[in-house]
Amino acid sequence: MEQLFIYIGNHPVLVGVFVVLLILFIRNEMNRGGASISAQQLVTLVNSENAVVVDVREKAEFDQGHIVDAINIPFSSLDGRADELEKYKDKPLVITCKMGQHSGSAGTLLKKKGFANVSRLKGGIAEWRGQSLPVVKA
Repeated sequence: MEQLFIYIGNHPVLVGVFVVLLILFIRNEMNRGGASISAQQLVTLVNSENAVVVDVREKAEFDQGHIVDAINIPFSSLDGRADELEKYKDKPLVITCKMGQHSGSAGTLLKKKGFANVSRLKGGIAEWRGQSLPVVKA
């Protein structure tokens, strides 16, 4: 550990460049799949701009409880079924999954398909339920 501090002291420019690049990389990866929004921001977005919620969980999980009016397209088949969302291109899309792991990748995929206004629900449906917000069961 002592050698690390000696190295940092001897190479401040190199370490500084590394830190800046690391911060830029993390920022880029976080914004890649769309902005991360909270559950309250999602409610506001749905009410004010008629945002569309796309749930990328599997059908069985979706049927156990989902956000009202959410569209279920499992992550595994999103690439082939993205054309189902074409009619919502002018609306904000909010991607949700179980805990937020797949929503970033799904957002990146949808951005590549031409959807400009894509966000992802921070914490996924687990956070939604954790805040005691309503879910619909199939």
